[in-house]
Amino acid sequence: MNAQTFAKEWINSWNSHNLEDILSHYSDDIEITTPMIKLALGIDTGTLKGKALVADYWRKALEKIPDLYFELYEVTSGVNSVALYYKSVLNKNAIEVMFFNENGKVNKMFAHYTD
Repeated sequence: MNAQTFAKEWINSWNSHNLEDILSHYSDDIEITTPMIKLALGIDTGTLKGKALVADYWRKALEKIPDLYFELYEVTSGVNSVALYYKSVLNKNAIEVMFFNENGKVNKMFAHYTD
């Protein structure tokens, strides 16, 4: 997969607030780790596993932040992975590192935010 193409599609999905479109980038066994999970849900590991749990978390986030808008700054690519640097929510910059499975779907993601 082309990292630039993926990044543009991913950003557009989030900015559309269409949860089905957002989820189309992820595998059923997706595992996400982000400080936002710890902050919002109080889960010390900051990790959620499985598309159903992740979808529920993101649905609530989209409802809570109706003006969510991401702005892509930079895209880097690795072995079966990309890292996106973008303007996120709460005036934070974020770097998300996403790993792809053999079907081209993200099955693991780590998010990092500025303080």
